[in-house]
Amino acid sequence: MEKMDGKTMDIVADNVAKLKELFPEVFTEGKVDFDALKEVLGTFVDDRDERYSFTWNGKSKARMIAQTPSTGTLRPCKEESVDWDTTQNIFIEGDNLEVLKLLRKSYDKKVKMIYIDPPYNTGNDFVYKDDFKDNIKNYKQMTGQVDGEGRNLSNNPETSGRYHTDWLNMMYPRLKLARNLLKDDGVIFISIDDNEVANLRKICDEVFGEENFEGIIHWRRRHNQPNDPTKMIGLVAEHILAYAKDKVHLKAAGVGKIGLTGSFDNPDHDSRGDWASKPWKVGSDQSGSRYIITTPTGVVLDENWMGEESTFKELLEDNRIIFPNNGNGAPRKKYYKSERENEGQCATNWWTHDQFGHNQEGNAILTELMDGIKNTFSNPKPLKLIKNLFSIANCKDGDLALDFFLGSATSFHAGFDYDAVLRIIGIQFPEILYAEKKEHKPSIEFCEKNNLPLTIAEISKERIRRAAAKIKEENPEYDGDLGFKVFKLDSTNIKPWEVDFDLTERTLEGFISNIKTDRSEEDVLYEVLLKYGLDLTLPITEHVIAGQKVFDIGMGALIICLSDAISLEVVEGIAKLKDELKPEMMRVVFKDSGFKDDVVKTNAVQILKQAGIVDVRSL
Repeated sequence: MEKMDGKTMDIVADNVAKLKELFPEVFTEGKVDFDALKEVLGTFVDDRDERYSFTWNGKSKARMIAQTPSTGTLRPCKEESVDWDTTQNIFIEGDNLEVLKLLRKSYDKKVKMIYIDPPYNTGNDFVYKDDFKDNIKNYKQMTGQVDGEGRNLSNNPETSGRYHTDWLNMMYPRLKLARNLLKDDGVIFISIDDNEVANLRKICDEVFGEENFEGIIHWRRRHNQPNDPTKMIGLVAEHILAYAKDKVHLKAAGVGKIGLTGSFDNPDHDSRGDWASKPWKVGSDQSGSRYIITTPTGVVLDENWMGEESTFKELLEDNRIIFPNNGNGAPRKKYYKSERENEGQCATNWWTHDQFGHNQEGNAILTELMDGIKNTFSNPKPLKLIKNLFSIANCKDGDLALDFFLGSATSFHAGFDYDAVLRIIGIQFPEILYAEKKEHKPSIEFCEKNNLPLTIAEISKERIRRAAAKIKEENPEYDGDLGFKVFKLDSTNIKPWEVDFDLTERTLEGFISNIKTDRSEEDVLYEVLLKYGLDLTLPITEHVIAGQKVFDIGMGALIICLSDAISLEVVEGIAKLKDELKPEMMRVVFKDSGFKDDVVKTNAVQILKQAGIVDVRSL
């Protein structure tokens, strides 16, 4: 019976396996022959010492951190969740580096769109301090879970001497992990300001491939004019970098559109309704057909036009051609609002505040939700902005969207308010709020008023609850998914074997069961789901067999029994479940110390094998 440990999938081993699948001839005795690999790659290998590259101090370590398996798990927290049994949305409280590793197997190539609004590295932003040796322990120290006291979170002042380097080392491994989660036709959008936009573009070109660069959206984030006498150029816009996972797959799946922005009216009382128009004459960079058009006032125009002459005559006969300036102007083709509404239109790279929202609007929405307390989050994004990103990513019913710098939870709120029914995963670090930090005072006021723990993650969750309640109040007939399951990052539920020679007998007895004593069966259950790469929102049914609780995940796809008195009757009952549920394949997991005796443990494997269940493991 194979044992399961407390680590996530080995990313390096997985990469090596993929390489072996592509190039089996470059492996000798299980190792990569790099000379042979170079020969296979041929002209794609560049051995020159001088070549274009983007590097910084710590890049190799950052890459290594991304590949290091996590020893963490995600513990369910039903009491903080909404609609736990039915919702498909997930809120995860934890360090996003470790969480992305944990989600790798369950959500590999499952995410249609990622949107993140990471720290802009202005000198005051929190910068994640990753620890290559033990990031889970490091996380617990930063969040006050170790030694009973919190460790103040770090700023990244320019005087540190590693201003850009620290930020790059934080972003690089997270982006590498995030790429694996995107579907082949998936898209990632990243908000950033002028401080790091150049560096972000370079690391995204490396991680996603510069050929998959879709563009930079310049969003006017404020509607008023700045008046700062210390600046030559006032900041009114931010940037949103857009990358496809694979541009070819994205185009094949279809690129999303935004709503119509043209000005439509119906001055000629056309029976087909409101319309707008565009020139029939081709532009300087376009090709067309040359023929003569005579305007209603007799002006002769010999130009290159958009279509063949026969097409023009058909449109003219159908009242789809107009001549402005009282009949003297060049022809323009009508297009009707009723015909274009379902299609939408292509987005540009300049997003104005009136159509896509602005920070003041985002602040107003949040202030109303949060008891009128201003600045519980700094500069939250407006709903319009994120909803339009969903739209151009072509997000449809059932698609999964991820935000792993969730912050003010605008992504969640926008997902609830979007036209299609999306599934949302949000990840937020439980950054501790400190009274001595001026920017934390409104957040602390809100938390204390509502008896919430003093962390950013608590405010994020409360914003989601309130946004859902407001949508339901304003739309009583709304039947969409407004819930979310809460999970919290923690160390694995499985005890590590750390034996010292002077351990007492009592300590040794503690290792008889290798599941930590403060963990519940549900804690272990969800760790097993992650190990098997199963969705955390799969339906779970509880059976009682011979007096013992047995969990059934996905209609028999996975059966888990974590009892302490597993008998042959329990094992035989599980075998019968396979006949009842008839899954294509059934996998079974037991607690290693849960069998009544070794005889039951040995026979269990044989009984299940006879029932056609060969994937049997223990914890």
